[in-house]
Amino acid sequence: ETQAKNFTRCGLIKELLKNGFSSFSVGNWLCLIESESGKDTSKQIYKADGNTGLGLFQIKSRVWCKFRSPGGKCNMKCEDLLNDDISDDSICAREVHNERGFSGWEGWKRSCCGRSYPSNVARVCLPG
Repeated sequence: ETQAKNFTRCGLIKELLKNGFSSFSVGNWLCLIESESGKDTSKQIYKADGNTGLGLFQIKSRVWCKFRSPGGKCNMKCEDLLNDDISDDSICAREVHNERGFSGWEGWKRSCCGRSYPSNVARVCLPG
């Protein structure tokens, strides 16, 4: 049974840091996620070209995963991008980023490119 999750902004920042995203880059990732999925882990967007954007990071089904069995460049099941465990999504998102940079996401290019993020974006949510 997979559960979906819609994160708060601070909840998402904490989860990203826990999953190995640097506090330096977390502002860009946060903007990307907000523009791509609205922080909803179960979001699916069907594209006209037959591709499906999946989960929090809207990772594309055609290249990065396979339905029903592990595959694609991330060697994972597409269904695993739709649950509330974002650890595997995070690994795959970094694969996409390693290959294509943030420009691999239309939402980032549209909403986040050229914006600057305060380096303390993560500290606002964390105690101490």
